[in-house]
Amino acid sequence: QVQLVESGGGLVQAGGSLRLSCAASGNIFTISVMAWYRQTPGKQREWVATITDDNRTNYADSVKGRFTISRDNAKKMVYLQMNSLKPEDTAVYYCKLTWSWKTYWGQGTQVTVSS
Repeated sequence: QVQLVESGGGLVQAGGSLRLSCAASGNIFTISVMAWYRQTPGKQREWVATITDDNRTNYADSVKGRFTISRDNAKKMVYLQMNSLKPEDTAVYYCKLTWSWKTYWGQGTQVTVSS
């Protein structure tokens, strides 16, 4: 069984940085695609970044150049380094694991960026 637990969210001023972490359990982490999504009230969940099992990355245009996704397979961790944060980055951030046809989500961590 796969479980994902996010951490690292909080309140930060615009221009600041945060590093989100996602801890995974189970035996399929190293062969899984990991991603970060975010959601604000009343809106659909929005894709932020993806990292494949062979460390290829992709980013939404809104975060490209400011956010960096990375993974540590030995620790079963995926990270999202967020720099130059903007108030519009305020959201609940979710970690997602995809393997074959299966998808797992974490419970989310709140990020609030004040202006």
